[in-house]
Amino acid sequence: MAVDYAKRGAPKKRKPAAKKNAPKRAAARKNNSRNAQPQIPFKALFITVIVVGVFASFLWFLKSDRNAELAEGAAVTAPPLEPLPEFSAERWQYIEELENRQVEVEVPEIAESRRRLMQCGSFRSFADAETLKARIAMAGFESQVRETHGSNGRWFRVILGPFENLRAAQRTNNQLQRTGVYGCQIWLWNLD
Repeated sequence: MAVDYAKRGAPKKRKPAAKKNAPKRAAARKNNSRNAQPQIPFKALFITVIVVGVFASFLWFLKSDRNAELAEGAAVTAPPLEPLPEFSAERWQYIEELENRQVEVEVPEIAESRRRLMQCGSFRSFADAETLKARIAMAGFESQVRETHGSNGRWFRVILGPFENLRAAQRTNNQLQRTGVYGCQIWLWNLD
């Protein structure tokens, strides 16, 4: 049997099964849409009116109180003011005192004037000491690798200096820290 789909037409749509509560829901929707007027929150409106009223009465009270003070002040006359006494021109003495005074500052000259050396590292291997010496050279300072023998073996120390005073050694140490070389210590050493 052959079916002619062109003459048959579009298939009919099936209606969903009706639910028991469908008529009640439809009626509730109609009632809600009819009564969709916005409800005014009477409590909030009442509180707002009271707050505005209290504020307005406060302002009126301030205004009337100020007017009463002005009216009373106009009735009472002020006594005449006495003239202020004349003062003599002040003469500033501290400028002259400071110009003639000398300030004494105690600087420990012995500690400041002694020559200093700065040790930036102490290594067991000569290659490690040379690597640190190269990093210091890249920062723009000249250093030396000194070999020392002690009770715990042979060490290679990376030394900068001598510096004329402590301030110059600290300045160099700060510049080395900005370039990434940390751990340098300032000592009172002799190169002898």
